[in-house]
Amino acid sequence: MRELKAVFRREMSGYFATPLAYVFIVVFLFATGAFTFYVGNLFEAGRADLSPFFGYHPWLYLFFIPAIAMRLWAEEQKTGTIEVLMTLPIPISSLVLGKFLAAWAFTSLALVLTFPVWISVNYLGSPDNGVILASYFGSFFMAGAFLAIGTCISAATNNQVIAFVVSVTVCFLFTVSGLPLVLGFMQGFLPQVLVQAIAGLSFLTHFEAIRGGVIDLRDVVFFLSLIGVALVINGVLIDAKREG
Repeated sequence: MRELKAVFRREMSGYFATPLAYVFIVVFLFATGAFTFYVGNLFEAGRADLSPFFGYHPWLYLFFIPAIAMRLWAEEQKTGTIEVLMTLPIPISSLVLGKFLAAWAFTSLALVLTFPVWISVNYLGSPDNGVILASYFGSFFMAGAFLAIGTCISAATNNQVIAFVVSVTVCFLFTVSGLPLVLGFMQGFLPQVLVQAIAGLSFLTHFEAIRGGVIDLRDVVFFLSLIGVALVINGVLIDAKREG
């Protein structure tokens, strides 16, 4: 646990050592506001809810979170600092989990700072705050799943651009796998059982279920399981580099 805390503190301090963290947060907040109030037409909708706000989260995460994750391991490999990390008496699990939790905490901070949108909709009307709170929890878990995939891919390469592009591609596939258009296409050449299994991997499907106001344990388990699998693969990749 001591090693985990050390890695976590190192990564968190690294985020705010340069202006990039502040720039990222400002751009993220600006993008969420723009998509909510202008693209999503929150004022014109005439409803006191945050459906437009949360509806764009998967698509914003699709680009913002891989941008956070791409540097976690790729930068360490490119600069050679990973060799120093590998010589330290720190378990691989602490390295992987510490980096991931720091990135998740940073992402969560950006999400929490969107609270003025929640305050605004309460000022304008009487929304169902239970549904909004559930949607925030769903967005939090979904962000963790995006991030786990990104960190896993970052561990496989020393090129941040490649890590970003591949992460966006993989996360996009997980996001759209449950859309009717995609399922209709796959039903033409895949067994129905396999089509349903692929549909069950969709981030949108599980996030939309939580956005309905009910935090179903199955949806939470899906995101946590995906995070766990990605982190295990991440650990295997880093351990292979240590052995190599």
